[in-house]
Amino acid sequence: MNEKELVKLARGGDFDAFNRLIMDQQDKIYRLAIKVTGNREDAEDIVQETFIKAVDKIDRFRMESSFGTWLYAIALNSIRAHMGSRRQHTLKPLEDYLPGSHQNGSEALFDWGDPHKILEEKQLQAIIEDALADMPYKYSMPFILRYMEDMPIKEVARMSGLSLPAAKSRILRARLALRDKITRILKERKVEKL
Repeated sequence: MNEKELVKLARGGDFDAFNRLIMDQQDKIYRLAIKVTGNREDAEDIVQETFIKAVDKIDRFRMESSFGTWLYAIALNSIRAHMGSRRQHTLKPLEDYLPGSHQNGSEALFDWGDPHKILEEKQLQAIIEDALADMPYKYSMPFILRYMEDMPIKEVARMSGLSLPAAKSRILRARLALRDKITRILKERKVEKL
């Protein structure tokens, strides 16, 4: 059964058809939400809110884009609304601060790799995530879509409701801000080691 047939069934109240439509998108939306929020609970809330809105609005889906693109736009709106209220919810769950909280215990024990390299990658990833979290949403979201979700710039512009030049400009500004912040942090750490 193709996507259009599933959408028609979902519009008629067939929840199994709706589930088939969202099944492939669930992980993608969760990954996007957790990159932006840095918090599993918030990401799960955003995914849930996205699907509830999609159920409510499926009659408005005009099939001018793929269902995934339409659902992704709803997720971006949910994330945008969440980020608007983010300053009131800055505390992370205690589990996020515990070592190995994001890993399966057996993998953590047997898949060591190069600990020094892993530590450096995690530190750099944390710096990037912190910098993105501090950055205004209008810059961080296009950057995340382009570089973390591997979307073409045209798609980033369309999803963000921006013109192509505006999307390029915001991505560039985000890159420059990240470069400056990472450079500053690495210089500070080098001075601390001396």
